[in-house]
Amino acid sequence: METEDHMALSSASDNTASMAGEASEPDDLRQPQQPLSVVLLAYDGMNLLDLAGPLQALTTANRSTPPDGPRRYETIVASEQGGPIDTGSGLPVVTVPASSLASRPIDTLIVPGGCSGDEYRVDTGLRDFILSRAGSVRRLCSVCTGAFLLAAAGQLDGRRVATHWAWLDKLKTRHPTLDVDPDSIFVRDGNLWTSAGVSSGIDLTLALIEQDYGARVAIDAARQMVVFMKRAGGQSQFSEPLAMQTRDRAFAELHAWIAANLTADLSVSRLAERANMAPRTFARVYTAKMGRTPAKTVELMRLEAARHAVEETDLPMKSVAVQSGYGDEQKLRRAFQRHLGTSPATHRLRFSSHS
Repeated sequence: METEDHMALSSASDNTASMAGEASEPDDLRQPQQPLSVVLLAYDGMNLLDLAGPLQALTTANRSTPPDGPRRYETIVASEQGGPIDTGSGLPVVTVPASSLASRPIDTLIVPGGCSGDEYRVDTGLRDFILSRAGSVRRLCSVCTGAFLLAAAGQLDGRRVATHWAWLDKLKTRHPTLDVDPDSIFVRDGNLWTSAGVSSGIDLTLALIEQDYGARVAIDAARQMVVFMKRAGGQSQFSEPLAMQTRDRAFAELHAWIAANLTADLSVSRLAERANMAPRTFARVYTAKMGRTPAKTVELMRLEAARHAVEETDLPMKSVAVQSGYGDEQKLRRAFQRHLGTSPATHRLRFSSHS
């Protein structure tokens, strides 16, 4: 039903900015007085990774808790009736009945996604449980099509939300009052956190961990899980080359060539030559089909390559600028400021897997 969401350009979003502001306390001072209770809801047909990804991230964060302190999280997997639940992959998971949590404090409630078929079927028992507890939890979260269940419980009306790209139109049609973000891997709107498909549930959970215990704990959890370090919520569900190919396949070969030749002459005349078209015709047809100019596509592909290098390597910024096609550090800094609202050096400090 779903494909794993892909890396892409991040954007300077209010969501990630607000999280950064809340994570200002030094990590070694952000230790729990008692575990935070996180309940993950399960139902037949859900995606296993939508549940297991967040659950593993929380469990991994517990492993770095100081020996003399309490665990950071207490995790509970609940379903309407309790007992074994068959996931979409066929692997069952053991759950407790949601009714057993009626009087139990819940810090964070997470709703995974997934279903069999082309329509999301709402579990009415879990819908009612969400409705009964939504007012008392600190955070309400969904992964992928879990947004449908939160919406059915009346928790998303008028809110900005994310879901898997393949279900955007169905979510908007079924719940027209929602402000559905068509691109971001996860979105925070107040105490509501919603994410796109599959692996973005891990990204969302790492952001929750950062909010609770600081960036260092979240970074350590990401490293232990060997996942990409702290993708920001504003990043796209698609990489730039993939997004271009998905939008219109007419220039798929050209986009692949651009991505492989970022240091080359990527002027309109050179791209037109590669596309076997006259420059003016190419510029007009490309813009009409892709919804952006050729120069804009080149800029975004170069930015993505530079961001990858900043986050995943310890290359000097001068080398990053050269290999991504910017040529010099000043142009690289301007591009980061324009698109990400920060400098390459600051971005590396926050998101680097080599720090």
